[in-house]
Amino acid sequence: MNSEEVKIWISNTISEEDFQLGILNYEFLTDNELLKMNLEYLDHDTYTDIITFNSSNSENIISGEIFVSVDRVKENSELNDQTFERELMRVIIHGVLHLCGYGDKLEEEEILMRQKENYYLTKYPGDVSRETN
Repeated sequence: MNSEEVKIWISNTISEEDFQLGILNYEFLTDNELLKMNLEYLDHDTYTDIITFNSSNSENIISGEIFVSVDRVKENSELNDQTFERELMRVIIHGVLHLCGYGDKLEEEEILMRQKENYYLTKYPGDVSRETN
């Protein structure tokens, strides 16, 4: 994974969603670290792959903090027969899409979120093949 390619891909995604990129910070944590945050800030006693906090003061600028559980990404990649890199890119863009206003709590929101994730994964310039071989 080339970090410059990832930055450009995120920026292009945000532009395509008609927003401007502000400041995004990613933190890569363990399951237990993200569980602690999930309990403290969201009162959810469950493991999760991502927690996203919006820090933008403008409707058209995307800024925020995105916390990713590397443990969850690894497990989900195995469960879904995906490469670790593809699953990581899916989670990274998932956080961006949350900041763009997409939800995933209702079934129809989750369907749209998956469609958007899959669409933007096709635009990632790196090799994120769909399945492990």
